[in-house]
Amino acid sequence: MKLNFLKLNQVILVIIFAQFVFTVAANLSVPFFALFVVQDIGAAAAAVGFASAIYWVVKSVLQLPLARWIDKNHGEIDDYYSLLIGLTVTITGLFLFYFARELWHIFAIQALIGVGDAFVVPPLYAIFSRHLDHDSEGFEWAVQSSFSVGAGSALGGTLSGLLVATLGIRPLFLINGTLMLVGLVILLFLKPYIRPKVPTPVGGRVFLEQKRV
Repeated sequence: MKLNFLKLNQVILVIIFAQFVFTVAANLSVPFFALFVVQDIGAAAAAVGFASAIYWVVKSVLQLPLARWIDKNHGEIDDYYSLLIGLTVTITGLFLFYFARELWHIFAIQALIGVGDAFVVPPLYAIFSRHLDHDSEGFEWAVQSSFSVGAGSALGGTLSGLLVATLGIRPLFLINGTLMLVGLVILLFLKPYIRPKVPTPVGGRVFLEQKRV
């Protein structure tokens, strides 16, 4: 079945909707992460900064060689599996937050999620960039920003306040992980549009025709 929403191709649509779900999920728990660490775990406020730093250092350092590696492989199948593996690791980390009781648990989980996101971000944006429609690149990036990031953040932030008042902070991580799992399932619909890996001709370059839908 073809989707004709805003005349976007299937790959762009799938990624935009998956990112929307991811953003909603992230904004359920992120606004209350500091309270979780300080009040529930019983750590000092400075620990929140260290936890954030651990995530960003691990993700930022690891994703550079991973991005270089996927750029050297022709086709998109390596990007696709890197994306799925990374999401699986990230989702596992989010569910583990529910069981965290010690500060070192938080630090370890943050590092784990950093590893997962390092496998997710480069291939996700690489696939998105390759499948942008000619003469609609700015518009499609704008849709991604306005809908996936903007609307997703607004909805997630709104729901987070309502849910934490009803359920408490810790259950938010279970909902976060479940929504991330839904986003992963949405990305499975990319598979028919993923370009296979092909060998590089000796002394030549590979030119793959962009598959449009």
